[in-house]
Amino acid sequence: MFSKTLFSQHVTSVRQIVTFSIVAGILTALLMGGITSLTLHSKREASYDVLSENILAYISDFFHELQSTTNTVQPLTLADCHQVSGELTASAAFNANVRAFILVQDGFAYCSSATGSMMLDMHQLVADIDIHSSIDINILHGTSMMPGKPTIAAWFKNPQNPDKGVFATLNVNLTPYLLFSTRQSDVASMAIIAGDKALTTLSSNVMNVSELPQHPTRIVSIQGYPIKIALYGKTWPAVDIQIAILTGLIFGILGGALCAWFLVVRLRSGKEILTGIKRGQFYVVYQPIIDAKSLKISGVEVLMRWNHPSAGSIPPDAFIAFAEAQQLIVPLTRHLFELIARDARRLQQILPAGARLGVNLAPSHLHAPGFKEDIQAFVASLPARYFQLMFEITERDMVKANEASSLFNWMHEQGFEIAVDDFGTGHSALIYLERFRLDYLKIDRGFVNSIGLETVTSPVLDAVLTLARKLSMTTVAEGVETPEQARWLIDQGVNYLQGFYFARPLTFEQLRQWKEQPKAYEELRSPVVAD
Repeated sequence: MFSKTLFSQHVTSVRQIVTFSIVAGILTALLMGGITSLTLHSKREASYDVLSENILAYISDFFHELQSTTNTVQPLTLADCHQVSGELTASAAFNANVRAFILVQDGFAYCSSATGSMMLDMHQLVADIDIHSSIDINILHGTSMMPGKPTIAAWFKNPQNPDKGVFATLNVNLTPYLLFSTRQSDVASMAIIAGDKALTTLSSNVMNVSELPQHPTRIVSIQGYPIKIALYGKTWPAVDIQIAILTGLIFGILGGALCAWFLVVRLRSGKEILTGIKRGQFYVVYQPIIDAKSLKISGVEVLMRWNHPSAGSIPPDAFIAFAEAQQLIVPLTRHLFELIARDARRLQQILPAGARLGVNLAPSHLHAPGFKEDIQAFVASLPARYFQLMFEITERDMVKANEASSLFNWMHEQGFEIAVDDFGTGHSALIYLERFRLDYLKIDRGFVNSIGLETVTSPVLDAVLTLARKLSMTTVAEGVETPEQARWLIDQGVNYLQGFYFARPLTFEQLRQWKEQPKAYEELRSPVVAD
């Protein structure tokens, strides 16, 4: 009987499908999760680049405007403080970001827009300022006028008079930087860095650079100005990792389900049999049929085998029954005809004229449209009138009585012989013999194995042989494995024998070698059967 489980043990088993599906799901999850995480990371990196460029543009504009303003103030350094104090105060008042402008000459601050005339060494005013540089910037904790209020101090040397210049203290407004950071939710903080001091969005006080977090996400510098902006954020935030994991899980489930669907629907639905036909995975073997009187070969039964690339050799009971259940027995049988036709010319060289070729036919093929055309095409592919074709009809499935009777008559008219294969194992044995004219009765190996044993099947075998003699049917015993079985069957008048005792199913080359080294079977000869 057909068993889907039996077939699945050899081709695409449930365990294999589950395993392949899990592996496919894991690989898909890893692939799609990785792609998603890399995509999100790339987008986030790109957003950081855009944010950095915007900040750089903003700061550059700010300091370029400041330098333009100080360029208008530089000529005031040529005059005394009482002559230019009013103009100096006005310049500071009309610049929202400037606390005060201070005029410097020979290293001394001598005029302030906030306090007027003064005389103070620049190193006392700002210890770390470098007045020898064209431009220098420091961050201060505060000024004398506004202690505790951090400020940015900027020095601009007069390009025409190197011993003169303008010093400016600036209001620190971090609002624009905070607005920038809101555009990127994963920006933790930003810092303005000058020298070893920094102002950050996390604190209102001046910090040392050594106190800042290490490895900023981005650092932007303004060309020509000793000031930097550091951006601190996450390039692999938790939300991106969660999205990548979720995406991987979704696609992993879909990938595993798709793999399972493909294996179940595409492969286990019979597609693998058609693929095996297309790729030449099927081949034929020949089991010799021995004449019980002469103990010489009188023909062969042609059997199909399947060498699956991954499952290995698959038992014929599994794939033939599966092919019948999947309605693929017709293309499988046609392929069997093709394989026999390929060997036919070579078989002529080792089999005598009139040797029987036993070929199995399924009842479903017998009743299929085009059956007669298939048989005629098969016969046309063989050497003309050399072999005697014997079609073996299995009784596992019941034939349709009316159609089968006319088909059997047609087959007899064409000169073919018909055998009941595996007689006694199905539900239709006696009905076959009652309704149809058949030529051969093939005794199932199960009855042959009972020879010499006190089993229920032993008297049944006696009854089968008696029935065959009364119906004048030729008998063929299958599954003969010992000389005792062969001897008993010969004594009971069985006409032909086949089984492992004589030969296993052989490839063509093995059959040729077997034929070249015949056995005498002396243990089977007796005066009763001797020539």
